[in-house]
Amino acid sequence: MRNPAMTPCSFLVGALAAAVFAPIAMATTLSWMELEGALAERAEPLAALLSGEAQPTLRELVATFDEAASRADLDGVVLRLRQPALTMTQVEEIGEAITRLRDAGKRVHLFTEIYGPVELVLGAYCDEVIAQSGAAVSLPGAYMEEMYLADALGMIGVKADFVQVGDYKGAAETLVNTEPSKAWNQNISQLLDSRYETLREHIERGRNFTGAQLDEVMERAWFISSEEAASIGLVDAAVDRLSLNDHLETQYGEFDFEINENASGSLMEMSNPFAIFQMLMEEPDNAVRRNSIAVLHVNGAIIDGESTEGGILGGSGSVGSLTMREALADIEHEPKIRGLIVRIDSPGGSAIASESIWLGVNRVAKKKPVWISVGSMAASGGYYIAVSGDRIYVNPSSIVGSIGVVGGKYVLGGAYEKLNINVIPRGRGPMASLASTLIPWTPEQRGLVRERMAETYEQFVARVKAGRPDIDISQTAEGRLFSGDKAIAMNMADKIGGIDTAINDLARELNLAKGAYDVVNFPPPKSLAEIFESMIPGTVRAPGLDNSHSAIITEGAGLLRELVGPRAWPGLRDSMNALLHLRNEPVLLASPRALIFR
Repeated sequence: MRNPAMTPCSFLVGALAAAVFAPIAMATTLSWMELEGALAERAEPLAALLSGEAQPTLRELVATFDEAASRADLDGVVLRLRQPALTMTQVEEIGEAITRLRDAGKRVHLFTEIYGPVELVLGAYCDEVIAQSGAAVSLPGAYMEEMYLADALGMIGVKADFVQVGDYKGAAETLVNTEPSKAWNQNISQLLDSRYETLREHIERGRNFTGAQLDEVMERAWFISSEEAASIGLVDAAVDRLSLNDHLETQYGEFDFEINENASGSLMEMSNPFAIFQMLMEEPDNAVRRNSIAVLHVNGAIIDGESTEGGILGGSGSVGSLTMREALADIEHEPKIRGLIVRIDSPGGSAIASESIWLGVNRVAKKKPVWISVGSMAASGGYYIAVSGDRIYVNPSSIVGSIGVVGGKYVLGGAYEKLNINVIPRGRGPMASLASTLIPWTPEQRGLVRERMAETYEQFVARVKAGRPDIDISQTAEGRLFSGDKAIAMNMADKIGGIDTAINDLARELNLAKGAYDVVNFPPPKSLAEIFESMIPGTVRAPGLDNSHSAIITEGAGLLRELVGPRAWPGLRDSMNALLHLRNEPVLLASPRALIFR
């Protein structure tokens, strides 16, 4: 038996290698996998250049489990976590793959040093949950906090002048109120209830707890040692890492690990300038060569124009309507693309851009099947796009809905006064003062803004009714949010399942045999040369901001990311990026705020 080697790869999977030097094959073979950091929705070429390795994707990890399930010579998998930044919905999709692996007769063992709620839910899908001896295990429940900023903004002379259509929308409340309204309190409380119920269901099912037993466990397990967690059945064993092999031998006898250090993608030799040059010059291959299913990624805040590689606050960037429409036109006119999966993980954004993308998806849906897969969120503009599909797949912890509209501006007159800045307003035209940052809207102006927002809201509702004719708008609209399982009960979605389930189901619907079709991602990835071209000085600044303001935002975003942590940051970042589009468009289909669950 040999120890799994520690490597800098963020994702290691078992190989199909034969034991060349061993005269007798081992009786038992286990695959060793390591998972560290975040899982991407799709491959990012720039990440490979900067880190020297390809960032693993969720679908690659799922495919690895499915490959292991098909192997007769593999007995089990050890999944070793190195503080991965997994979301609950990603765990649910990984869990589906682990379930298929176990159904194929393979055992799955999970090992890590720190178990929180997300890691414990992942463990609930496995045969054995092993914690590092002396480590921490924590299952305190589901917790969230909301900030109400009206008084804080007032202290610096800023007033948020917002209008929302939909009593449950809530977007304006955190800025204009000092506490939640009755409608928003009801909305967010039921969403937290749903998330907590889902968390409990996962743990109860995986650990064979009754509800009463889990109550007792959670009373003790808010923060306990791994040994105590094992004693109450929350994990199976507390084992030192260096004794892990001995622990596994008690179950398998003599065994061997299979490891492939390059399975996550070939590493690029950063010391070789010719390798870097070659990587820069290579054009991404997105050719459609045979029957294919397309996956259109709607990942991030929705904006007008071209998609960006990273928003003002960094990260996944923004979803541009022009980029999406061009990709949808390619999908529509490519005969070898038999169907489309639209993968959505977005808090919404521009109302105009959301409508444009809806139109593009609707055009494709007239020629070939279009199904929707929701990751962590399809809220507001994200759900607007989702209802253009024939079928919607969600994870139990996905967040959908927020059928409502928000619009407004920040009134900075008080702040200017406190800073002794004298601003002289000038305008021409009867409605010019609508854009003033010095004074709030007049009642007449507010009425006009609300009228325009009501038109957008009615169009949103009409799109939902057309795409989901069985939906009860009176119970689902006005900004209400729902978890994935509740969304199905409300006819807002059709089936529990991740993107892999959606692709496999669509392939069966199209009579495409496994291995007889490709999955092609859209929009096509940019070449590294194009990415660097977009980063020429002068183009990386935030629109409308000078270098100093851009630097302040970047530094502030970095601090905020460190404060909330890598798991919570993506959702917060995308919601903030979506609301920043108020600089350019006064009416948005954006989710009410970042929802951070701990």
